[in-house]
Amino acid sequence: MADEVHIIGAGLAGSEAAWQLAERSVKTVIHEMRPSKASPAHKTEYCAELVCSNSLRSDDYEHNAVGLMHEEMRRVGSLIMQCADATKVPAGGALAVDRDGFAETVTRKLKSHPLISFINEEITALPAAEDGSFIIASGPLTSEALIASILKEVNAQALNFYDAIAPVVYKESINFDKAWYQSRYDKGDKFDYINCPLTQEEYYAFVNALLSAEKVEFHDFEKEASYFDGCLPIEIMAERGIETLVFGPMKPVGLTNPHNPEQKPYAVVQLRQDNKEDTLRNMVGFQTKLKYGEQQRIFRMIPGLENAEFARLGGIHRNTFIKSPILLDDFLRLKSRPNLRFAGQITGCEGYIESAAIGLLAGYFAACEAQQVQPVLPPETTALGAMLKHLRDDTNIDDFQPMNINFGIFPTIQGETTKNGKFRKIKGMERKEAYCRRALADIENWIAQI
Repeated sequence: MADEVHIIGAGLAGSEAAWQLAERSVKTVIHEMRPSKASPAHKTEYCAELVCSNSLRSDDYEHNAVGLMHEEMRRVGSLIMQCADATKVPAGGALAVDRDGFAETVTRKLKSHPLISFINEEITALPAAEDGSFIIASGPLTSEALIASILKEVNAQALNFYDAIAPVVYKESINFDKAWYQSRYDKGDKFDYINCPLTQEEYYAFVNALLSAEKVEFHDFEKEASYFDGCLPIEIMAERGIETLVFGPMKPVGLTNPHNPEQKPYAVVQLRQDNKEDTLRNMVGFQTKLKYGEQQRIFRMIPGLENAEFARLGGIHRNTFIKSPILLDDFLRLKSRPNLRFAGQITGCEGYIESAAIGLLAGYFAACEAQQVQPVLPPETTALGAMLKHLRDDTNIDDFQPMNINFGIFPTIQGETTKNGKFRKIKGMERKEAYCRRALADIENWIAQI
């Protein structure tokens, strides 16, 4: 039997990692501080407690990236998916679970596994090399003591506590009859930014919509957060005066609208490239506390974004995460301390199922290492591989932010060759189906190798 692996944290990522290790015959020890030390958000003693929602989002694996990730994880033998399917409740096309039933089922399976043991304690410092192999899956509410230890190892610039997230738009949903490519004063590559212009009337209507929109309140454990001027929510900036935004992120200077070069825009929204494939565009300066429905309604008021589809909506909340692209290797090991792996939300993924997915991969990688087997990376064409690729993508390291799984981070599918040899571009629902077909074929090939 291989040497044991220790896991810090029994959330979704830690629970999944433990299961993958144990199912591969590796003895596993889970260190969980609850219930002896409570977190600000958890209410029970169960593993994998769902704090914010009982929904794991869409379960459509033929057209949706989240549903695709569900299906890939099912095929790989995911504990989280087993327990979710066993405790699901009616939710249309989504996978929602009985919250307590789900967590209780995960806990029971872990505690009944002969190769998994639990130690109820708080880990307050990063383990030393001689302490053995560890997976750190402590989540966005990592205890202050452990955070301090991580800070000491990776430095303050590489660990974020409050995550200011701007919405991300699928580029193909932008209307280029109104939008155009240009950097301010034509500096850099003209394709660096996409610009959406507003007239004075459109701008005032947009600001008034921001001011009257419903906002998400901070959780109790987040209320000590204070806004800082370099990263204010867009609606807070608007509260400082009707013209504030045109002197901030929506300033129109250095830009000429080729669709109407004689009329200078009153305000401009810029969208910056967000991934290597340039399928996703980040709304510059648009971090926000608006509710999701309000974000979609108001941001679609911007000319050029009338039909915008969002890969990620904005937010500001406590979300402790490391800059994985510079700190972790391909197998989620800390480069400076290779006996330590990170998994789950602390790595820079967003969402329950994404956290579990990275836990699954961390568990698989650690098991391979324990058994002296070379691990195989999941193909980037799969949901698992695309999510891992996000954690390895150093394109915009200064702007690295947590990401949900979405087709925008997959290698692109532009079209297909027909039987008569002609190229046919595919888009919309057909394109999503193509992403899913390719992924499921490739995940089966990967499973055969592991």
